[in-house]
Amino acid sequence: MVKFAAFLAPHHLPGESPALQLQRDLDLVTRLDRLGYDEFWCGEHHSTGWETIGSPEMFLAAAAVRTGRIQLGTGVTSIPYHHPFNVAQRIVQLDQMSFGRAMLGTGPGALPSDAHTLGIDSMLLRDRQDEAIPVIQRLLAGGERFTYECDWFSLYDAKLQILPYQHKIPMVTASMISPSGMTLAGKHGMGVLSIGSMSTEGLASLPLQWSFAEEAAAKHDRVVDRADWRVMFNFHVALTRDQARRDVEHGLLRWHNEYNVDTLQRPGLEHLASTADAIDFYADPDAAAGVIGTPDDLIENILRMQEITGGFGVMMGFVNDWAEPEAMFRSWDLVARHVMPAVNGQLASMQESNEFVMENREYFDRAGKAILAKIFENERAAAALKGVGTPKSGFTPNVGAAAEAD
Repeated sequence: MVKFAAFLAPHHLPGESPALQLQRDLDLVTRLDRLGYDEFWCGEHHSTGWETIGSPEMFLAAAAVRTGRIQLGTGVTSIPYHHPFNVAQRIVQLDQMSFGRAMLGTGPGALPSDAHTLGIDSMLLRDRQDEAIPVIQRLLAGGERFTYECDWFSLYDAKLQILPYQHKIPMVTASMISPSGMTLAGKHGMGVLSIGSMSTEGLASLPLQWSFAEEAAAKHDRVVDRADWRVMFNFHVALTRDQARRDVEHGLLRWHNEYNVDTLQRPGLEHLASTADAIDFYADPDAAAGVIGTPDDLIENILRMQEITGGFGVMMGFVNDWAEPEAMFRSWDLVARHVMPAVNGQLASMQESNEFVMENREYFDRAGKAILAKIFENERAAAALKGVGTPKSGFTPNVGAAAEAD
C-alpha cells in the first residue's frame, strides 16, 4: 500500500502577498486532509524570497487546528541552526497539539545563504546534523537525565518535561543525490525523504540509494524499512495533456529561470526560452522525472519509479506554483480521485464487476422476461404497455424483442 504525501518547500513566485501565500498553503493542507492524503511536510528557509516559511512548527501548528487526520512533518528542520533541546521540545509540543500527528524531518540546511546569515561554515553542517540526531532521539525517548557537551551546544541534566503524545515520533532525514543522507538514515535508523528524485540525475541514482541506507544500518546495528522511504514527484495534472501544459504557462518558466538558474545558480542549468522548452526539460517522459499531463501519466510514472527503486512507501508530491491556485488545487484533487486508488489497486474490483455485468447479459434478459410475464398477467397493464410501446427506461435492453419471442 503506497501512502501519498505533499511536500511544501515552499516555492512561491515573488511579487505576491506572503500573508496570502501562507493562507493558501493552509487551505491546501485542509483540502489534502479531506481528500485522504496521508502526510504533509513543510520546510524551513530564511532567504531567497521564494521560500517563505521560517518556522515549520508554527505553520504545522496552524495546520493542525484546521485538520483532523493527516500527519504533519517538518520537511525539514535545519538541525545545525538550532539547539537540539529546542528542536526536541518544539516537535513534542506539535505532537501534543495535533494529538499525535507530528513527524520530525531533519536536514543540514538546504540554502548556503541561510548558513551564511547565521554565521555557520557550510563545511560543518552535515557533521552537526549527525551529532545532534542521537541527542534528539534520546530526549524524545525519555529516560534518565543526561549531560552532553560539544563545540556548538551543551546540555546539563537534560530531560524533556513533556514527552510525545504518540509512542514514538517518526524521524526522517533528507537525501539528495550523494550517499550522505541515506547513510545518515541507516546509521540512526530513520526514514528518508528522497528530494533529489525530482532531477534526472537524482532519478538515475535512486536504484543505488537504498543500498547505502541498508549498509549503514547493518554497520550500526539498526533497521531501515522501505515503507519509510518517501520519494519526491514534481507534477501538475489536468484532465488533458493540453490543459496541463496551458496551466503551467503561469509559473514553470519563471521557476526555472528565476529560481533554479538566477537564484540558486544550479550547476549546468541555463535559461530556457519558452514554457514549451521547460516542459520538455522537466516532463519529457523518456528523460525527465516530472509529469505535466494527465492522471494516467502520473500513474504510469509512479509505477515506473516503484520498479526502478525496488519499492518505496510514500509518494511525496512537490507543491509548486507552476499553475494558478485554482488549477493547482484541481491537480491535487485529480490525484486523490484517480491516481491514489489506481496505484493501490482499489479500482480493480469495481472494474471486474462492471466487466462481469457487461459480459453476462443473459441474467438481465431473464430478469426482463420475468417483469414482462407479470405485466401480461394483468390485462389492463398489458394493454397499456402495448399502447405506448416499450419504455425507454425502467427495463433492460431487448425486453421488447423478448416479449415478441414469447
